[in-house]
Amino acid sequence: MNREELEEWILATYQTQVDFPWEKHPTYQVFRHSSNKKWFAVILEVPKEKLGLPEEGVLQVVNIKCDPIMVGSLRLEPGFFPAYHMNKEKWLTIALDGTVPAQRIQMLIDISFGLTAPKREAPKQNQ
Repeated sequence: MNREELEEWILATYQTQVDFPWEKHPTYQVFRHSSNKKWFAVILEVPKEKLGLPEEGVLQVVNIKCDPIMVGSLRLEPGFFPAYHMNKEKWLTIALDGTVPAQRIQMLIDISFGLTAPKREAPKQNQ
C-alpha cells in the first residue's frame, strides 16, 4: 500500500479530513477524529537513516497508535519501526513501500482509530 492508496482508504473508511498542520513539512498529513481531534494516523516522509536503514533516501511511512504489547513484536518484523517523533511505547511507524500488506496496515489503523476514539461514559447506575 502506498501513500495515495492509504489516504484514499482512510478518507473512504472514516469520517475525517486531511490536515496539513506543519508549514515546514507541507506534505505531512494528519488524520484526526472529527469529535475529539485526536490523531489516529500521520503520514510522513522520513530519511531512511533516521529509521536505522543503511541506504540513503526517504521512506513514506505512517505512524499509528498501537497496543504496547503489539508494538514490541511488530517492530521485529520487516516494514515496522519504532515510532518516528512519537511515543515509542504506544506508537509505531509502518513503511508504505509494499513491505507490509495493505490488509495488515488497514487492520492496524482500525486499532489506532479505536484507541484514539472518544471515551464513552459508563452508564449511571440507579441508586
